[in-house]
Amino acid sequence: MVAVTWIVLIFLGSTDALSAEHTSGLLVPFLRWVVPDISWVAIDTIHTVIRKLGHLTEYAILAILLWRAIGGGKRSETRTSVLLGLIWFACAILAASDEFHQSFVPSRLPRGHDVMIDACGALLGLTICWLFAGRQLIKLEPATGKH
Repeated sequence: MVAVTWIVLIFLGSTDALSAEHTSGLLVPFLRWVVPDISWVAIDTIHTVIRKLGHLTEYAILAILLWRAIGGGKRSETRTSVLLGLIWFACAILAASDEFHQSFVPSRLPRGHDVMIDACGALLGLTICWLFAGRQLIKLEPATGKH
């Protein structure tokens, strides 16, 4: 249920509410307050980096939530790799459909490179899951007598 809620939040974030125009309305005054003589180029660069890190983070979280929802840490090593691939593919499809959704929002633009950033975020989240799953498998081996 948490993963589904997160997917809904991702799609809600693709509406006009979190368009660059609206997020800059929060960021620009803050940056001007912190550094009054900051250039517009610097503001635009910071804004772009924050937005792209948002893409990366939201899909890393999505991948972790899907992993947990499926019970990924309780699988054998072979099943784990298949599960990781399926979750990554699902995240990539969701990212592409999210960008397609943005093509219908006048204040948003669908961007292929955002899908790539999202897919990299999912890969980052799954790498974290894989590392923790590997630790669990190592912990289980001594209990079974296998090394």
